Amino acid sequence: MGSIKALIVDDERFSREELIFLLKAYDSIDIAGEADSGETAIMKAIQLQPDVIFLDVEMPKMNGMEVAKSLQELKKVPAIVFATAYPDFAVEAFRHEAVDYLLKPFDEEQLGDAITRLEKKLQPAEETASRPSRLAIEGDDEIHYLNPADILYVYREERLTKIVEKDHVYGTKSTLKEVEERLKAFSFFRIHKSYLVNLDYVDRLTPWFNGAYQLELRGLKDKLSVSRNYVKGLRKQLEL
Repeated sequence: MGSIKALIVDDERFSREELIFLLKAYDSIDIAGEADSGETAIMKAIQLQPDVIFLDVEMPKMNGMEVAKSLQELKKVPAIVFATAYPDFAVEAFRHEAVDYLLKPFDEEQLGDAITRLEKKLQPAEETASRPSRLAIEGDDEIHYLNPADILYVYREERLTKIVEKDHVYGTKSTLKEVEERLKAFSFFRIHKSYLVNLDYVDRLTPWFNGAYQLELRGLKDKLSVSRNYVKGLRKQLEL
Protein backbone atom coordinates (compact mmCIF):
# COMPACT_ATOMS: atom_id res chain seq x y z
CA MET A 1 0.00 0.00 0.00
CA GLY A 2 1.15 3.56 -0.63
CA SER A 3 1.49 6.42 1.81
CA ILE A 4 -1.24 7.56 4.20
CA LYS A 5 -2.88 10.73 2.90
CA ALA A 6 -3.47 13.20 5.76
CA LEU A 7 -5.55 16.37 6.15
CA ILE A 8 -4.59 18.75 9.00
CA VAL A 9 -7.47 20.72 10.54
CA ASP A 10 -6.93 23.47 13.12
CA ASP A 11 -8.09 27.08 13.30
CA GLU A 12 -4.66 28.13 14.65
CA ARG A 13 -2.02 28.42 11.92
CA PHE A 14 0.90 27.83 14.30
CA SER A 15 -0.61 24.55 15.52
CA ARG A 16 -1.10 23.36 11.93
CA GLU A 17 2.49 24.24 11.03
CA GLU A 18 3.90 22.51 14.13
CA LEU A 19 1.99 19.29 13.46
CA ILE A 20 2.91 19.30 9.76
CA PHE A 21 6.58 19.74 10.72
CA LEU A 22 6.45 16.77 13.10
CA LEU A 23 4.58 14.56 10.62
CA LYS A 24 7.19 15.15 7.92
CA ALA A 25 9.51 12.87 9.91
CA TYR A 26 7.31 9.92 8.91
CA ASP A 27 7.68 8.63 5.36
CA SER A 28 4.34 6.84 5.64
CA ILE A 29 2.47 10.17 6.00
CA ASP A 30 1.67 12.34 2.98
CA ILE A 31 0.30 15.81 3.88
CA ALA A 32 -2.50 16.26 1.35
CA GLY A 33 -3.79 19.59 2.67
CA GLU A 34 -4.89 21.70 5.61
CA ALA A 35 -8.02 23.51 6.76
CA ASP A 36 -8.63 26.31 9.27
CA SER A 37 -12.30 25.60 10.06
CA GLY A 38 -14.77 22.75 10.38
CA GLU A 39 -16.66 23.80 7.27
CA THR A 40 -13.49 23.91 5.19
CA ALA A 41 -12.43 20.55 6.62
CA ILE A 42 -15.55 18.83 5.31
CA MET A 43 -15.18 20.45 1.89
CA LYS A 44 -11.52 19.39 1.63
CA ALA A 45 -12.31 15.89 2.90
CA ILE A 46 -14.72 15.53 -0.03
CA GLN A 47 -12.18 16.94 -2.50
CA LEU A 48 -9.00 15.25 -1.28
CA GLN A 49 -10.37 11.91 0.01
CA PRO A 50 -7.79 11.72 2.86
CA ASP A 51 -7.07 8.48 4.69
CA VAL A 52 -6.79 10.31 8.01
CA ILE A 53 -7.74 13.70 9.41
CA PHE A 54 -5.79 15.23 12.30
CA LEU A 55 -8.64 17.22 13.80
CA ASP A 56 -8.69 20.01 16.40
CA VAL A 57 -11.66 19.99 18.77
CA GLU A 58 -12.15 23.61 19.82
CA MET A 59 -12.91 25.63 16.69
CA PRO A 60 -15.41 28.47 16.13
CA LYS A 61 -18.82 27.77 14.53
CA MET A 62 -18.31 24.05 13.86
CA ASN A 63 -16.16 22.17 16.37
CA GLY A 64 -14.18 18.99 15.82
CA MET A 65 -16.81 16.64 17.23
CA GLU A 66 -19.40 18.05 14.85
CA VAL A 67 -16.96 17.65 11.97
CA ALA A 68 -16.26 14.03 12.95
CA LYS A 69 -20.00 13.30 13.02
CA SER A 70 -20.49 14.84 9.56
CA LEU A 71 -17.56 12.87 8.13
CA GLN A 72 -19.37 9.62 8.93
CA GLU A 73 -21.78 10.48 6.11
CA LEU A 74 -19.06 10.48 3.45
CA LYS A 75 -18.65 7.63 1.00
CA LYS A 76 -15.03 7.25 2.12
CA VAL A 77 -14.89 7.81 5.88
CA PRO A 78 -11.39 8.89 6.97
CA ALA A 79 -9.71 7.78 10.17
CA ILE A 80 -9.69 10.48 12.85
CA VAL A 81 -6.87 11.55 15.14
CA PHE A 82 -8.01 14.36 17.44
CA ALA A 83 -5.34 16.95 18.28
CA THR A 84 -6.34 19.39 20.99
CA ALA A 85 -5.22 21.27 24.09
CA TYR A 86 -8.25 19.97 26.02
CA PRO A 87 -8.25 16.49 27.60
CA ASP A 88 -11.95 16.69 28.56
CA PHE A 89 -13.23 15.51 25.16
CA ALA A 90 -11.34 12.19 25.09
CA VAL A 91 -14.33 9.98 25.99
CA GLU A 92 -16.53 11.61 23.36
CA ALA A 93 -13.68 11.39 20.83
CA PHE A 94 -13.48 7.62 21.06
CA ARG A 95 -17.24 7.38 20.55
CA HIS A 96 -16.39 8.63 17.08
CA GLU A 97 -13.96 5.68 16.77
CA ALA A 98 -10.92 7.96 16.89
CA VAL A 99 -7.59 6.24 16.28
CA ASP A 100 -5.92 8.47 18.87
CA TYR A 101 -6.29 11.63 20.95
CA LEU A 102 -3.20 13.87 20.93
CA LEU A 103 -2.76 16.65 23.46
CA LYS A 104 -1.04 19.95 22.75
CA PRO A 105 1.81 20.71 23.06
CA PHE A 106 2.50 17.63 20.97
CA ASP A 107 4.64 14.89 22.50
CA GLU A 108 6.79 13.19 19.84
CA GLU A 109 6.55 9.77 21.50
CA GLN A 110 2.75 10.00 21.69
CA LEU A 111 2.67 11.09 18.05
CA GLY A 112 4.87 8.13 17.11
CA ASP A 113 2.44 5.76 18.84
CA ALA A 114 -0.45 7.34 16.92
CA ILE A 115 1.36 6.85 13.59
CA THR A 116 2.05 3.20 14.46
CA ARG A 117 -1.66 2.66 15.16
CA LEU A 118 -2.57 4.40 11.91
CA GLU A 119 -0.18 2.22 9.92
CA LYS A 120 -1.61 -0.95 11.44
CA LYS A 121 -5.15 0.22 10.71
CA LEU A 122 -4.58 1.54 7.19
CA GLN A 123 -1.64 -0.55 5.95
CA PRO A 124 -2.40 -4.20 6.82
CA ALA A 125 0.51 -6.56 6.36
CA GLU A 126 0.61 -8.58 3.16
CA GLU A 127 0.00 -12.31 3.30
CA THR A 128 3.17 -14.32 3.94
CA ALA A 129 2.42 -16.53 0.96
CA SER A 130 2.91 -13.58 -1.41
CA ARG A 131 6.42 -12.73 -0.22
CA PRO A 132 9.14 -12.70 -2.90
CA SER A 133 12.10 -15.06 -2.53
CA ARG A 134 14.72 -12.49 -3.60
CA LEU A 135 15.15 -8.73 -3.63
CA ALA A 136 16.17 -7.58 -7.11
CA ILE A 137 18.74 -4.76 -7.14
CA GLU A 138 19.48 -3.33 -10.58
CA GLY A 139 23.02 -2.01 -11.14
CA ASP A 140 24.48 -0.24 -14.17
CA ASP A 141 24.92 -3.41 -16.22
CA GLU A 142 23.55 -6.26 -14.10
CA ILE A 143 20.84 -7.26 -11.65
CA HIS A 144 21.67 -8.71 -8.23
CA TYR A 145 19.16 -10.98 -6.49
CA LEU A 146 19.59 -10.68 -2.73
CA ASN A 147 18.28 -12.96 -0.02
CA PRO A 148 16.51 -10.66 2.49
CA ALA A 149 17.80 -12.88 5.31
CA ASP A 150 21.38 -11.81 4.41
CA ILE A 151 20.67 -8.06 4.59
CA LEU A 152 21.80 -6.38 7.83
CA TYR A 153 20.38 -2.94 7.16
CA VAL A 154 19.38 -0.45 4.47
CA TYR A 155 20.02 3.30 4.43
CA ARG A 156 19.65 6.34 2.23
CA GLU A 157 22.75 8.34 1.27
CA GLU A 158 22.42 11.28 -1.11
CA ARG A 159 20.64 9.91 -4.21
CA LEU A 160 21.25 6.22 -3.58
CA THR A 161 19.76 3.64 -1.25
CA LYS A 162 22.52 1.39 0.14
CA ILE A 163 21.78 -2.25 1.03
CA VAL A 164 24.32 -3.66 3.47
CA GLU A 165 25.24 -7.33 3.74
CA LYS A 166 28.06 -8.63 5.94
CA ASP A 167 30.65 -8.57 3.14
CA HIS A 168 29.12 -6.33 0.50
CA VAL A 169 27.20 -3.08 0.01
CA TYR A 170 24.83 -2.67 -2.95
CA GLY A 171 23.46 0.60 -4.29
CA THR A 172 20.11 1.21 -5.94
CA LYS A 173 18.27 4.26 -7.26
CA SER A 174 15.07 2.98 -5.65
CA THR A 175 13.97 5.11 -2.70
CA LEU A 176 14.25 3.79 0.85
CA LYS A 177 10.48 3.76 1.02
CA GLU A 178 10.27 1.58 -2.11
CA VAL A 179 12.80 -0.90 -0.71
CA GLU A 180 10.97 -0.92 2.63
CA GLU A 181 7.71 -1.75 0.86
CA ARG A 182 9.33 -4.66 -0.99
CA LEU A 183 10.75 -6.01 2.29
CA LYS A 184 7.49 -5.57 4.18
CA ALA A 185 6.90 -9.31 4.60
CA PHE A 186 10.30 -9.78 6.29
CA SER A 187 11.78 -8.75 9.65
CA PHE A 188 12.71 -5.17 8.81
CA PHE A 189 11.93 -2.11 10.91
CA ARG A 190 12.49 1.64 10.43
CA ILE A 191 14.76 3.06 13.16
CA HIS A 192 15.32 6.46 11.58
CA LYS A 193 13.93 8.34 8.61
CA SER A 194 17.02 7.18 6.67
CA TYR A 195 17.62 3.71 8.14
CA LEU A 196 15.90 0.32 7.99
CA VAL A 197 17.29 -2.66 9.95
CA ASN A 198 16.85 -6.43 9.88
CA LEU A 199 15.55 -7.25 13.37
CA ASP A 200 17.04 -10.75 13.15
CA TYR A 201 20.52 -9.20 13.50
CA VAL A 202 19.81 -6.90 16.47
CA ASP A 203 22.23 -7.61 19.31
CA ARG A 204 22.05 -4.65 21.70
CA LEU A 205 20.12 -1.40 22.25
CA THR A 206 21.70 1.25 24.49
CA PRO A 207 20.54 4.76 25.55
CA TRP A 208 22.39 7.57 23.87
CA PHE A 209 21.12 11.11 24.49
CA ASN A 210 17.94 13.19 24.24
CA GLY A 211 15.76 10.07 24.11
CA ALA A 212 17.66 8.50 21.22
CA TYR A 213 19.35 5.09 21.33
CA GLN A 214 22.22 3.30 19.61
CA LEU A 215 21.72 -0.08 17.99
CA GLU A 216 24.34 -2.81 17.60
CA LEU A 217 23.92 -5.49 14.94
CA ARG A 218 25.68 -8.85 14.89
CA GLY A 219 28.53 -8.84 12.38
CA LEU A 220 28.72 -5.04 12.31
CA LYS A 221 31.26 -2.88 14.16
CA ASP A 222 29.53 0.46 13.65
CA LYS A 223 26.56 1.43 15.82
CA LEU A 224 23.37 2.77 14.24
CA SER A 225 21.35 5.66 15.67
CA VAL A 226 17.72 5.03 16.60
CA SER A 227 15.61 8.19 16.46
CA ARG A 228 13.52 8.71 19.58
CA ASN A 229 10.39 8.70 17.40
CA TYR A 230 11.03 5.02 16.63
CA VAL A 231 12.43 3.72 19.96
CA LYS A 232 9.14 2.63 21.51
CA GLY A 233 7.96 0.86 18.37
CA LEU A 234 11.34 -0.87 18.00
CA ARG A 235 11.23 -2.15 21.56
CA LYS A 236 7.73 -3.52 21.01
CA GLN A 237 9.00 -5.44 18.01
CA LEU A 238 12.02 -6.85 19.84
CA GLU A 239 10.67 -7.68 23.29
CA LEU A 240 8.39 -10.50 24.47
